[in-house]
Amino acid sequence: MKKVYKIEVDCAVCANKIQEAMSKVEGVNSVTINFMTQKMIIDIDDASFDETLKRAYKVAKKVESDFQIIE
Repeated sequence: MKKVYKIEVDCAVCANKIQEAMSKVEGVNSVTINFMTQKMIIDIDDASFDETLKRAYKVAKKVESDFQIIE
């Protein structure tokens, strides 16, 4: 399932690092973070969407503590 989220991230380099880290989380099929539009498109398996998103968010916070997902 693909979902689009508005996000807050401070810089393009941070956005790229977060994208790379989140893409390695098991269950995440793909993730694209656009710093200019402050949006994230994430594709996660339907069966474990909520749990996988939480794990991916936790990984992102380790990379950049100011990262936020705004639903």
